[in-house]
Amino acid sequence: TATQPSSIAAALRAQVEAIDKNQPIFDVRTMQQRIAETVGSRRFNMLLLSSFALLALVLAAVGLYGVVSYSVSQRTHEIGVRMALGAQKGNVLQLVVGQGMVLALIGVAIGIGGAVGLTRFLSGLLYGVRPTDPLTFTVVSLLLTAVALLACYIPARRATKVDPAVALRHE
Repeated sequence: TATQPSSIAAALRAQVEAIDKNQPIFDVRTMQQRIAETVGSRRFNMLLLSSFALLALVLAAVGLYGVVSYSVSQRTHEIGVRMALGAQKGNVLQLVVGQGMVLALIGVAIGIGGAVGLTRFLSGLLYGVRPTDPLTFTVVSLLLTAVALLACYIPARRATKVDPAVALRHE
């Protein structure tokens, strides 16, 4: 119907009674309401797992940002020396991002191994995808790597702005 489906329930009930008074009409709901009721628990599980996955992604990004940022702050003198000796900003950027990405890629590799090992525990929560779906593993790995790259890039960018004279006088 083009109108609100619940608004025609009374008319539907009257038409059925007109044909056969012995036919009971009860629990009138739309198909969308019935489907929502049927998949409600699955949807809740998916929402809960998605929320935890997003939280884990944010925590990983913040953690990696913190580690790389701390590393940059500890190496300010070294970065200043490198820049005073002629290192370009691109070299410093590559150095800092490269070191952070090594950590991230090790984490992704360990995570893939752990995920493959734990797929049998999550197989009951997956719908429409195999527990070892290569596309899912690839997309998630690329997403984690991209987030890690961003988390490393921000402190690396700050490292390129180090003034060599200030960094050398700092100690």
